[in-house]
Amino acid sequence: MIRHLKAGVFGAALLTGSLLAGTALAGEQFVDGTGFAASGYDVVAYRSLTQVPVGSMQPAPVPGKASITAEYNGATWAFASEANRDTFLADPAKYAPAYDGHCAYGIAQGGKVPANPQLWRIVDDRLYLNITRTVVGFWEADIQGNLKQSEVNWASLEKKNSPDGPVPQFDASHAPVN
Repeated sequence: MIRHLKAGVFGAALLTGSLLAGTALAGEQFVDGTGFAASGYDVVAYRSLTQVPVGSMQPAPVPGKASITAEYNGATWAFASEANRDTFLADPAKYAPAYDGHCAYGIAQGGKVPANPQLWRIVDDRLYLNITRTVVGFWEADIQGNLKQSEVNWASLEKKNSPDGPVPQFDASHAPVN
């Protein structure tokens, strides 16, 4: 029953992402309607937030500023400070979300769907995002197992087109700020 529920919820997320969108360029960073990677949130600032235990809601990410940006992986990134932008530029692969900003659980399940930057977790010094709170629960039930499967799946998914529509249950109006 749980397996069918999980498949149904994830299938709905895949379908929603597919119906809401055209396609983004294959192999590049996911960018939503904000026009920014990570929906305009500062990906360096995640490292300064206190990560909560599995099963709890993470603190809100820090909005970047539209006036402090950098280009990487075909996308524009926003930052809360010039120091964070400079830190990012020194090692962008370290700070950019895994799987080009797509949902970590989606990749584990063999699909490429958008991710919500408010649903995050850093594991082994890597930033992972997911699409909905329900999906976070499935991902957190076996983080290491899901990461193993994601790495296997990513090789075939990375170059595939992905939805570029809005992220379900996400208000993109909070970042970047002016």
